[in-house]
Amino acid sequence: MALTATRRRTAIVFASLVLLGGTATGGVAAGTGAAAAAAYPCDVKMSSAGRLSAGYYDGNTVVPSTSQVTAAGKEAQCLLQYQGHNPGTIDGIFGRNSQAAAKKFQKRVNYACHTTLAEDGQVGRQTWPYLRRLYC
Repeated sequence: MALTATRRRTAIVFASLVLLGGTATGGVAAGTGAAAAAAYPCDVKMSSAGRLSAGYYDGNTVVPSTSQVTAAGKEAQCLLQYQGHNPGTIDGIFGRNSQAAAKKFQKRVNYACHTTLAEDGQVGRQTWPYLRRLYC
């Protein structure tokens, strides 16, 4: 059975979306465009112990994802913004802008606190504690 040109194009587009994960339930295509531009609010507070938190993730071990929305991603972006480093849109996806902000933060901490954080743009076990406080 031969497909018409229109049906062939439709089949190719559909197959591409499925392969890329762009179905209605999520994935690459669903995370782009207007939905990806949606910003989460940042309400950073300091506990009585001097620990900063935006209320999305309370730990110190999870590395924010570069490909999907995570609570750790939103938390890190909010804390970076609060610390004066622009991560771009607070969308929970730790992309290039967020990584660049994290690198600048790590560099500043290394200089100010005389420490040796890896300046890799990853917020992990070593970076989280510094991100959660205002001073060394």
